[in-house]
Amino acid sequence: MLKTLLAEVKEYKRDSILAPVFITLEVIMEIIIPVMMASIIDNGVEKGNIRHVCIMGLCMIAVAMLSLTFGAMSGKVAARASTGFAKNIRNAMFKNIQNYSFANIDKYSTAGLVTRLTTDVTNVQNSYQMVIRMCARAPFMLIFAMIMAFLINARLAFIFLGAIVFLGVVLFIIISNAHPIFLTVFRKYDDLNASVQENINAIRVVKAYVREDYEISKFKKACTNVYCMFVKAEKILICNTPAMQFAMYSCILLLSWFGAKMIVGGSLTTGQLMSLFSYVMNILMSLMMISMMFVMITMSKASGDRIAEVINEKSDLTNKEDSMKVVKDGSIEFDDVSFTYKKHDEGEEESNVLRNINFKIQSGQTVGIIGGTGSAKSSLVQLIPRLYDVTAGKVLVGGVDVRDYDMEALRDEVAMVLQNNVLFSGTIKENLRWGDKQATEDQMIHACKLAQADEFIRQFPNGYDTFIEQGGSNVSGGQKQRLCIARALLKKPKILILDDSTSAVDTRTDTLIRKAFKEEIPNTTKIIIAQRITSVQDADQIIVLNEGAISDIGTHEELLVSSDIYRDVYESQTKGADQNGSK
Repeated sequence: MLKTLLAEVKEYKRDSILAPVFITLEVIMEIIIPVMMASIIDNGVEKGNIRHVCIMGLCMIAVAMLSLTFGAMSGKVAARASTGFAKNIRNAMFKNIQNYSFANIDKYSTAGLVTRLTTDVTNVQNSYQMVIRMCARAPFMLIFAMIMAFLINARLAFIFLGAIVFLGVVLFIIISNAHPIFLTVFRKYDDLNASVQENINAIRVVKAYVREDYEISKFKKACTNVYCMFVKAEKILICNTPAMQFAMYSCILLLSWFGAKMIVGGSLTTGQLMSLFSYVMNILMSLMMISMMFVMITMSKASGDRIAEVINEKSDLTNKEDSMKVVKDGSIEFDDVSFTYKKHDEGEEESNVLRNINFKIQSGQTVGIIGGTGSAKSSLVQLIPRLYDVTAGKVLVGGVDVRDYDMEALRDEVAMVLQNNVLFSGTIKENLRWGDKQATEDQMIHACKLAQADEFIRQFPNGYDTFIEQGGSNVSGGQKQRLCIARALLKKPKILILDDSTSAVDTRTDTLIRKAFKEEIPNTTKIIIAQRITSVQDADQIIVLNEGAISDIGTHEELLVSSDIYRDVYESQTKGADQNGSK
């Protein structure tokens, strides 16, 4: 974990080194001050030497100013180093997430990744800033103060040594018990963020079903879980304060008792005792800093483990060294393909989502896929651009196993309009250029005409410059689907996959879209997943899926004769249409 995180310090190494250097200089200045104070008392005040008092007083002011300057410089470079470190960690996480396969993404929840990018990184940032400052200040102050205390009086200095050993044992016990709790706390944070994200995304549904009270109750439960875990952790951490106070007061009492006896006996001066009191405060403050630092590190270690997990996660899809860069055509073949989603939880059973899938599609053909909910239609088409790898068998595109292609080259030739249509915040033009960032306005208009989107776009006051809100919340479901289809067409792909992507448009618009496909992109292989028979009945072949296996393959007319599943769907839909028409 440490190796992974420290690799992201990068250009902030200089600031990370300067911070402890400045802190060390600050500590040296602070250590000198009690020695000057003892000299003022012993050689100035007690002997009535005003000149010595003035000289040493001016020296103390100069040393204090230097200490203040070094402290300010340390704070400045430490802040720059920690915020830069956090920036690099976020960039590294986000960059690696972009390389994840769908299987990697399935391993983490969206809320979990958001928590790692925000709360966890902030914890590590705060801890790093404290470490590069306090990790230098506290140990150096502790060591220098102990050295000075031993130089003044070794017998009294052993009091400090006893306090250090006592607090070291207490800190070890506290940290070993608190760390596992913080690991659990951050998992509860994931649940909290998931609750917020789900509620905001579905706020319209919540209001439509008047479920505000239920959502408030669910969020309150998530908050309570976080609260209870933090209370449990803090009950352990709070033991640090009484232990520190016990050590501090014990040192002061013992130092006062034995120090007073030594002054009376003549083996210790008043100035030396005052210096020892200053050093005892320095030592105990250093121990307090160390304890605070360990508490912060305990929290941030849990965060660091979660961050390192995301950064070190390797995509389970990789390119071969000699991977092919060119896709010859849009022909597709499934050769005895089986597929299973990877399990991420212990005890989770694996079962084939797809079993023994065999079929061939010629380049330029239109193929429909029909099947009930859960029949693995989406899983099947996601194997074509290699969003997942097959468990057994092979998928061929252009006569070549998809695993032999460079993934970027393959996916550039396969355009998918997924079930969950996603538009990004920005103008319609900016969204369309996801398909082709160099697309001209005429090309965008042509693609939108094919997708039957041009007409409604022109009705907006700003036309193609209309701003799309986050998630496309200011356009209807059908409009969103047509914009996503237009975006896919701008890729000029060899294979176009529509995963139930016209479900929110009327049958007339659906027909016009399919007609445009047939006339304008005849050489593009088109795969249409649909629930409506009318969306696929004109296809060159139709695949009927049932519980992850192919039930039948054929044309519309052939399936009406040979496939009970297809015929039942067709009759139920045509019967419904006839009844609606008679009304």
